[in-house]
Amino acid sequence: MIVSTSQESAARFAALGDVVRLELVKFIQTSDRTVNELREYLEVGSSLLAHHLQVLEDVGLIERRKSTADGRKRFVSLRHENLPHLDRVNVGRDIIFVCTENIARSQLAREIWRQKTGLRARSAGTKPGKAVHPLAIRAAKRHGLSIEDSSPRMVPANLSDSTVVITVCDAAFEELGRDRVQTHWSIPDPVSIGTDRAFDQVIEELRDRISHLKGNPQ
Repeated sequence: MIVSTSQESAARFAALGDVVRLELVKFIQTSDRTVNELREYLEVGSSLLAHHLQVLEDVGLIERRKSTADGRKRFVSLRHENLPHLDRVNVGRDIIFVCTENIARSQLAREIWRQKTGLRARSAGTKPGKAVHPLAIRAAKRHGLSIEDSSPRMVPANLSDSTVVITVCDAAFEELGRDRVQTHWSIPDPVSIGTDRAFDQVIEELRDRISHLKGNPQ
């Protein structure tokens, strides 16, 4: 847990005292957003949006990541660990986590969701690989998760309108598009890095993001 000083906490509350910045933070509470999405949603100009983003970044409430699928885009993510309390968001009960190959991030997200909520979820890939990555299996075991019996699967073509699609990699988000994806998390690919630490960091980030959601068991 990160313990903030009183001065840091005061600065964060002050940053959220602006209506536009508060709406911005609420908009990215469950899903990373591009700068264009933020500008359209908030109906502000580029210069004013840049100012608000800089204020939030300076106090540690957001971070910006270059998309690994499209280098022209940057995703704005909420740093939940530095955020004053917000109620968890109910995302329903039919959840599917999606990445490109369904060999690491989406598999781990599905299992973390099950562990944290006691509810089932699915995982899938837009271009499924042959098997779950061995470093993902090893990392899962270190964190009390079990994915070794899983197999990569294709995203179903007949997903219902009630299915909540959560993409955990930029390429899958680009393929499916915002019209089909309710929530996107711009999470770095641990497979491309290839270290245990990279997989541990992904699990830590997934746990943090999922802890701010809740499912509907009904």
